[in-house]
Amino acid sequence: MSLQVEKLEKNMARLTIEVSADELEKALEGAFQKNKNKISIPGFRKGKAPRKMIEQMYGKEVFYEDAANALIPEAYEKALEECTEEIVSSPKVDVVQIEAGKPFIFTAEVALKPEVTLGKYKGVKVDKFDLDVTDEEITAEIDQEREKNSRIVDVTDRAVKEGDIATIDFEGFVDGVAFDGGKGEDYPLTIGSHAFIPGFEEELVGAKVGEKKDVNVTFPEDYQAAELAGKAAVFKCTVKKLQEKQLPELDDDFVGEVSDESDTVEEYKEEIKKKLSERKSASARNAKEEAVVEAIIADAKMEIPDAMLDTQQRQMVQDYAQRLQAQGISMEQYMQFTGTTAAMLMEQVKPQALKRIQSRLVLEAVAAAENIQVSDEEYEEEVKTMGEAYQMEPDKVKELLGESGRKQVLDDLAVRKAVDFVVENAKEAKPAAKKSTKKAKTAQTSETEEPAEEAEE
Repeated sequence: MSLQVEKLEKNMARLTIEVSADELEKALEGAFQKNKNKISIPGFRKGKAPRKMIEQMYGKEVFYEDAANALIPEAYEKALEECTEEIVSSPKVDVVQIEAGKPFIFTAEVALKPEVTLGKYKGVKVDKFDLDVTDEEITAEIDQEREKNSRIVDVTDRAVKEGDIATIDFEGFVDGVAFDGGKGEDYPLTIGSHAFIPGFEEELVGAKVGEKKDVNVTFPEDYQAAELAGKAAVFKCTVKKLQEKQLPELDDDFVGEVSDESDTVEEYKEEIKKKLSERKSASARNAKEEAVVEAIIADAKMEIPDAMLDTQQRQMVQDYAQRLQAQGISMEQYMQFTGTTAAMLMEQVKPQALKRIQSRLVLEAVAAAENIQVSDEEYEEEVKTMGEAYQMEPDKVKELLGESGRKQVLDDLAVRKAVDFVVENAKEAKPAAKKSTKKAKTAQTSETEEPAEEAEE
């Protein structure tokens, strides 16, 4: 095999890979052996016709495609090992020459790792987050825990109010005529949930169990059922049952049930304060990392090849498909449920894909600029951690990693150390109190409600 590398514009390159005529002949013979039992030739039983007879009848190109498909992956892998350039995309392959008795030649158009010109990366200014935990935040956290431990009880001595769960029968009419989908029985409706069209739940406030009530509403102009959009309707409702959510009292008994660390309310509040403080600190650290890296990206220069971005997008979509599969949902089902297409998914992940690439590139550049090294001890510790995660012995992890995997782990560790370096060298500028509080709350909310985005590598 021989390789020629031609550099193109915008960090692209064309690899011209040549495979010997002998290797092509072996591949053609392999394609013949693979397909001979599927081919019918008059006068021969299936699988008994000579290769030359098949090529004479169907054309000498009959086995070319299978031969090329067999040769390209291995030849491309060998070319990658020989190539001194760092390739960062999947290849776009074109066959240049395939003919028996001649070398097999194909090209692979690929993206090369872009060069990064760093701007300012030390002393980057970022806002300082307010890490103080307020009494209101402690109360809100405790109320969430009380909500988790609430119980539903029947109510018989009063009318419907906000927050109640009213079990109702209902039937909707427009101009005195019942419409499809407008009828329900024993429907549990939480008043204030806005599960029904605007005004419906508010109209039920004040109704009593066993009472029949006409609820007058107007469908929104953008209602999903076009024949009902903007129409006035009357729902004939009956409240069959009323329930309310009762929260446990905040006392020492409650604390004993929900906490393994505290015995009294005051101790529990201190426990919650500590947890919130740790949560805020972690959120602030993540937000600071993101802000610092974004600032470094903004001051750096690099040209990202489209092919590199496309490869990252495809990888992200593939990773998401695997996560869906783990939940028992295929990508085809997901796209059908959500009305999305593969092209739409690619476009949705594009901004995040670009950010991941830029973050990785600038952090690798910082690691190089600062000569950040990973010690043998740090590598061994990482392998040990990986082994614990996958329940493998460290030596087995090393065996599976191989040399390329080892290099990837070392690069990843260097990037992590680069993150620590730029964050430790950043300068915090304390913002106005209102802005700081808002950001601190935002950081806390994102940590509480959604999994934090993984640190950019």
